[in-house]
Formats: sequence, C-alpha cells, structure tokens
Amino acid sequence: FISERNKKVFSINKIHTLTLLTSNSEANFMEEFELIAKTFQGLEEVLAQELTELGANDIQIGRRMVSFSGNKEMLYRANFCLRTAIRVLKPIKHFKALDAEAVYEAVKSIEWANYLDLNTTFAVDSVVYSQEFRNSKFVAYKVKDAIVDYFREKEGKRPNISVTNPDIKLNMHIAEDQCTLSLDASGESLHLRGYRVASCDAPINEVLAAGLIKLSGWDMESDLIDPFCGSGTIAIEAALMARNIYPGIFRKSFGFEKWKDFDRDLLDRIYNDDSTEREFNHKIYAYDINRPTLEGAMANAKQAGVSDVVEFCQQDFRKFTQPENKAIIVTNPPYGERLQPADILGLYKAIGERLKHEFKGNEAWIISSKQELFDSIGLRPSTKIQLYNGSLDCEFRKYQMFDGKIENFRAAGGELKTSEDRQRNAERRKGRQFREDFHRRFDNDSREQTEEDREFMQLRNKHREFERVYGRKHRGEDGENDRPRRNFGDRKGGKFGDRNNFGERKGGRFNDHNEQGDRPRGKGGKSFGGRKNFDRHSHGDR
Repeated sequence: FISERNKKVFSINKIHTLTLLTSNSEANFMEEFELIAKTFQGLEEVLAQELTELGANDIQIGRRMVSFSGNKEMLYRANFCLRTAIRVLKPIKHFKALDAEAVYEAVKSIEWANYLDLNTTFAVDSVVYSQEFRNSKFVAYKVKDAIVDYFREKEGKRPNISVTNPDIKLNMHIAEDQCTLSLDASGESLHLRGYRVASCDAPINEVLAAGLIKLSGWDMESDLIDPFCGSGTIAIEAALMARNIYPGIFRKSFGFEKWKDFDRDLLDRIYNDDSTEREFNHKIYAYDINRPTLEGAMANAKQAGVSDVVEFCQQDFRKFTQPENKAIIVTNPPYGERLQPADILGLYKAIGERLKHEFKGNEAWIISSKQELFDSIGLRPSTKIQLYNGSLDCEFRKYQMFDGKIENFRAAGGELKTSEDRQRNAERRKGRQFREDFHRRFDNDSREQTEEDREFMQLRNKHREFERVYGRKHRGEDGENDRPRRNFGDRKGGKFGDRNNFGERKGGRFNDHNEQGDRPRGKGGKSFGGRKNFDRHSHGDR
C-alpha cells in the first residue's frame, strides 16, 4: 500500500522487517495448543459434542474432562460458548514426579516471567489421585513455593498470593506420578453464568441443567416443561439453547483477561457477534407450587432476557393436565432431603400417576437420587444415565409415555429400549415358538407323526384318563397343593413327639454357640445326643 511518494522514505530493509512482523503476528494468532475442558461425570460425551460443533481439534474424552486443541480464539470461544463445561484449562507443563521435591524442581524450572510479574497475584488449586501424594494442599504449597523462589532468585522480590481474588489461577493435577500444571482460563466456575439474581433451596447447577437438556435429546421442535422449576434453571438454560444465546454473554470477566497476552479486540468481537441467535416458535413452561420461589425464577428469566420464551405458573403437579402440543418434560423434583418420607413417596407416586394419565404420546426425563423414589413412580424407564448432582449419586431416567396398549405403541414404531424389555420379549418369542412347534408335532390330525410321537401321545392320553377317573391334580397346576402343608415345627405326634419351630428349638448343645457362631464340637467320643462322633465310628473315617 506504500505510495510512490513514500517509497523514497522506506528502505527495502524496513519493508522486509514490516512483512516479517505481520507474518509472525498471524502465526501467533493461528498457533494451536493443548486445552482441557472439565465437566461433571456423565456429561463428557455431551461436552465433546459441543466442542466438535465449536470447531475444536484433537478431541479426546477422559474422566470428567475432555482434552482438545485450538488457538487463542478457540480458547476464548470455549469459555464463552460452552454450556456443559465447568472450566477451561491451558496446560503449560507435563512432567513425572515421585515426591514433593520433584514437583518443586519441575515447577521452578518454568519461565514464570512469561506468565506472571511481581505485581500479579496468584493462587494454586490442586487435584490429586496418587498413593505418593496424599494431601492436595501440600502439593499446592510446593507449587506456590517454587514460583515464589523463582522470582526471589530472579528479581530479589516475591509476587503476592491471593486466595480469595487472584489475578492468575493455576491448577495442578496429579494422577499417580503424572503431573500437569495448567493456567485456569475461566477464573470463576463457568456454571456462574451471571443471570441468577434469586435462588431457592438446593438449586440445580447450571452446567448440570444444560447437560440434562442435551442428554434428553430435545431438538427445540416442541415445547419443554419443567413442573418442579425451583429457581428456573432448567427452563432458562433451555430458553438460552432455543434462542442460541451463549452463556458467556452474562459473565463479568474470565480468567484469561488477566493474562499477559490477552487480546481485548478478539474478545469484543466474540462478545458482539449475535449472528447465530435465532427465533423460537414454541414455548417453555415452568411450574412450581411455591409462589416466592416462582417469583425468583421469573426474576432470573428476566435477567437472562428470556422472559418472553418461558411461561411461569404456580401449580401443583398433582393437577397437571395433558398439554395441547407435543412436549417433553425435563425436571429435577425434590429428593426428600427436607420432606417427610411419606410426603416424598406420595409425591413421586403422583408423578407416575400424572404421567401415565396426562402425558400420553410424550416423554419425560427425571433426575433423582434414591431407588425407592423411582420405585414409587411405578413406571418402567426406557433409559437410565448415571450422573452426580453435587455429591449425590443420581440417575437420569427417561419415561416413554405411549397412548393405548404397548403393542399398539410398538406397532407404531415406538420402542422401550431397556435390557429387561429386550430379554423379556426374547423369552416370550421363544416360548411362543416352542408351543407352536409342540402343537404342530402332536396334533392328532397331523400326518407327519413318527412312531415315537404316537407312543408319547398314547402315554399322555392314558395320563389324562387317570386324572379324569380319580380327580387327582398335579400340585401347582391351578395354584393349589395336593394337601395343606404345615410348617416343619408344627408337626406333632409320631415318634418325634411335640416339636417347636426349628428356629426356636432348645436344649442339647445347639444354644452353646461361641461369639463367632461356630458350633462346639464333641470331644473324647461323646456326642450331642448320644450319637458317636465321626472320628469314633466303628468303620473308621467317613
């Protein structure tokens, strides 16, 4: 772009230098590096799908994490766009260590001047799964000491440490002897979207709520209902998905904004890009029986800018009625932590009753923590997914509600996908085929009977004649026995005399058990009831 007038001013060397600087800047922007996104156990595949849609490379699923690669823009977009990630990390060193001193030396060898300076506060978080390193706090102290000693030797001063509000967060992860030290690009957990202005008792985590919606397979082509909305988290996350509004739009800051290479223009460009937002032509319904809780949910939806998409209503689920349009239920009902056992079991029984009679032709997804609660629903789930809600081990179950008989449902293309159903159907088919083969072989009118078949038929007919004459039934043929049976201990008379129930029998040496429950053995040839011991038997060992 240099004009003829300016050609005399710029020398060839300066133009060459300008070209090199531009090329290096583009290379730095396009350079890809390793990244890690952490999530809840059970949401790894959902997070991997999100990263695929975002354009990440080298995606690998791990335990409660997904590793991938990308450039600086991918790093920013991962924090800004991912709905099921708790935080995003940028590893700066992988190494092996068998003790704390090895960790100290490896961390101290890093060129920390590229990441921190004396005016930068930092904090260290550590996660340890190792036999050698038992205390995660001790590991964090060793990392902190190594960084402080690095600056003390280089600058003669030490940087400041802030636990509550640091500029830079570091994450140390140790699995046996494998260590990874990373920069925390998120800062505060990504589940803190920024739209929550009101809360309730035990609100569901935003990341988990988004994961439940994605696991349900909701395609935004139908209504979504949360009949136990609480603070409205599931409904709001569904509305953000439906409108394709990224969760980072509400965040005040990210951890990478304090990094030395932070690019403000790049983040502004991502923040101001609303080209992917869309209209939503269906409705999201959120119900709750508690009015103050519902008002808090409405305030959260307004803060998130989706109050026009979510319709709130104070309603007891026991009064739930069939929706007019096709819908899906995704809900997190109470687990019984604050309700009486009878109340919570009655609630789950009502859930099953309402779904069965008032949600025909649709499907419901329910997360809960206790088997007895699911049992109270009284419906057979078609899918079970293991998840954690905080520290609670939970299941996320799908209930396919069909209209009419199950045979008609399957004939219309519906399918219950549990292994129990498949096994039961296979057994039924096998039994039906066996009966058909049996009747085909032993039909009196069959022309293909063998000599063996005819002999069998004669024996069967004789047996039936015997039953007709003497009226004797097989035991269990019609649910009755040949004669009434008494308990073993109820039998009286004969040479046994009166006998108590077996478990109540007294006398002899049976009650002289030791503490371990072992029966004392006879000694010196004596027996419990006059019977000789086996070792004194006249015929030797038996």
